[in-house]
Amino acid sequence: RKPCPLCPEEKFKACYGHKLHRHLQNLHWKVSVEFEGYRMCICHLPCRPVKPNLVGDQTLSKMGAHYHCIICSATIVRRTDMIGHVNRHVNKGETESRFITVRAPKSSYKVVKESATDVQVLPNHFTPQKTDSYFNPKMKLNRQLIFCALAVLAGERKPIECLDAFGATGIMGLQWAKHLRSSVKVTINDCNENSVTMIKENCHLNKMKVKLNIREDDNGETVGNGEENSDTIEVTKMDANVVMHLRSFDFIHLDPYGSSVNYLDSAFRNVRNLGIVSLTSTDISSLYAKAQHVALRHYSCNIVRTEYYKELAARAVIAAVTRAAARCNKGIEVLLAVALEHFVLVVVRVLRGPTPADDSAKKVRYLIHCQWCEERVFQKEGNMVEENPYQQLPCDCHGSMPGKTAVLLGPLWSGALFNTGFLRRMLLEAVQYGLDEAQPLLKTLVCEAECTTLKHFSTHSPGDENKQEECGVYIRTPNTSAESYLVHGKRKSEELLRGAAKRQRAEHSAEHPPFYYNIHRHSIKGMNMPKLNKFLSYLSEAGYRVSRTHFDPMGVRTNAPLAQFKTVLMKYSIPTYGGAQAEGPVHLHGEIQVGEEVPAAAAIKVEEAELAEDDKSGVDAAIFTQSYPTHCAAD
Repeated sequence: RKPCPLCPEEKFKACYGHKLHRHLQNLHWKVSVEFEGYRMCICHLPCRPVKPNLVGDQTLSKMGAHYHCIICSATIVRRTDMIGHVNRHVNKGETESRFITVRAPKSSYKVVKESATDVQVLPNHFTPQKTDSYFNPKMKLNRQLIFCALAVLAGERKPIECLDAFGATGIMGLQWAKHLRSSVKVTINDCNENSVTMIKENCHLNKMKVKLNIREDDNGETVGNGEENSDTIEVTKMDANVVMHLRSFDFIHLDPYGSSVNYLDSAFRNVRNLGIVSLTSTDISSLYAKAQHVALRHYSCNIVRTEYYKELAARAVIAAVTRAAARCNKGIEVLLAVALEHFVLVVVRVLRGPTPADDSAKKVRYLIHCQWCEERVFQKEGNMVEENPYQQLPCDCHGSMPGKTAVLLGPLWSGALFNTGFLRRMLLEAVQYGLDEAQPLLKTLVCEAECTTLKHFSTHSPGDENKQEECGVYIRTPNTSAESYLVHGKRKSEELLRGAAKRQRAEHSAEHPPFYYNIHRHSIKGMNMPKLNKFLSYLSEAGYRVSRTHFDPMGVRTNAPLAQFKTVLMKYSIPTYGGAQAEGPVHLHGEIQVGEEVPAAAAIKVEEAELAEDDKSGVDAAIFTQSYPTHCAAD
C-alpha cells in the first residue's frame, strides 16, 4: 500500500498501486499544466497558507488545492492563472533558473526568414509592449517598399549611408546590406541593450560583420570581427535623435512605435541634399480620425472621418514633414505616400535651400469639406479673408440646407502624393529582386500617379528617362556621365534647384487630382450600379481623367466634380427589378438612353401574356392595376 504524494493522509488513505494510479490520473494528471516536457500537477497538501474558515474541514481542504511553478516556486490556485503565469515567464525569457531572471537560451528563439534574411525573435515578438525585439510579419509589404526606394537611390549615387533608426531585430538593415552589398553602408540603431544584442546575433546569423558603437561620440567606436568592408554593419546604441544629430546620412528610415513627429527635426537636420527620408506611422487611431484630439496634439491638424480618410491621413503626415523640413531651410518632394490598414508610409526627397522650403510650405493649405454631400476643395492661396468661403465649394448645399454645412480641415499637404518616374524605377527594382507582394501595389500606384487605368499600363514607356528628370528626380542615365549630377558649390546647386522648380511648374497641370470618391457611398437606392472598371471607362469617355486608388478598393480618383460623378453613375445604373414590380418602373432623367429601358418593357409584356392565360381574370386584373401605372392597365 502506498499513499498519494500530492494529497494528505486524511483525504486519501494508502492503497494498492492500481488504485493509486487511477487516482493520480483522474485527479492530478487530468488538470495538470504542461511546460517544456514537464507537468505541474495540482497539489492538495497544506503547503499553501489558507485563511481559517468556519464552514468545515472539507471546504478548507478544497480551498487549499494549488499549483507549484517550477520556475519561481510560486503557488497559484486556478489552472487558467497558472497557464498565464507560465506564459509570462516565457515572454520574459525566464525558462530555466528559479528565483533568478536570465535571458532565454538560443533554443527558445524562433528563427523567421523573410526575403532570404534570417532573424531570431522571441516568442512574444508580436506584442511591442512586452518585448524588446518587436517583429511584425504584417509589415512585410512596408519593408519591401522601403527596400525598393533605397535600391533606386543606390542606383543614383554610390555608396550611400543609410540609417535604420529603430532596429528592433535589425531585419530591415540586414536586408539592405545583404541585397545591395557595396552600394550601401548600413547603420542600425536602437536604444535598448537587449535589442542591440539581438541585432548583433542576427548579423552573425546572416554572416555579416559588426561594427559596434555604443557611445554618443565618434571616439567610442570599436570594430568587431575584422576591418570594415562591404559585409560590415554598424550597430549603435543611442537615442534616435542623438545619432541623427551627430552624423549625416543619405537615407533615413523612421519606424517608431506610434507617431514619428518627435524625430522629424533631427532627421532633417543633417540629411544630405537630394537624400531620402522615409517614415512609417502606426498611430492609425489618431490619423484615421478615431482620436481627433490626438491628431490635433501630434500633427496640429483638425480632421474628421470622411470617405477619403486614408488619403487625409497621408496628407496630414506630409504636412508635418513639410513644416519640420522648412524649419531646417529644406524643401521636400513627395515620392510615395501609402496608407493601408496597419500603417501610413511616406517617402520624401530632401531639397536644400530656402527657395524649395518656401515652395513646399506654400503647398500646406486648409481643406473645405461639405458634410452633406462630402464635396471638398482646397482653400485658395492668399491671406485675405473671404466674405463667403462657401462659394469655393462646387456644391450648393449651403444655399439649400439649413445651418453651417462645411467644416475646415487641416492644414494638409495639397501637392502631389506620387512621383511617376520614381515609382516606375521602384517597380523595376521589385521585379529584379523578386518582391512579389510589392509589385501589384506599385503597378496600382503608377496608374494612380498618371491617373490612368491598368489597361493602359506599360512597364517600359518610351519617354521613361526624360519623364523621371522632368519630375525633379536626378538620376544617372546611360547617356550621361556621373559628373553631371554631382553638385559642385552653391551656385551649381541653385541652378539645379531652379531648373527643377521650372520643370515642376511645367508639369503641374499633369498632377493627379487630389482625393477620390467611393462608388458605393454615392450609389442610388433602387439602382444596380455598373461594374467599377466599366464605370471608369464611362467617366473617361466623358472627358475626365480617372484611375483607381490604393487607398480604397472601391474608390475612383478623378478630376470630375461630384455632381458630374453622380450624373454619370445614375446614367449607367439599371433599376432593380424587385423595386420596379413593387413600385412601378423607375423613370430617370432625360440623359438616359431608351435602350436601357428595354429589359423592363420586355418583362411587362411577358407578365401581360401570362395574365391573359389565367382563368382568374378578376384577381389578376386587380393585381395588374396595383403593380403598374394606369395607362399600362388601360392598354
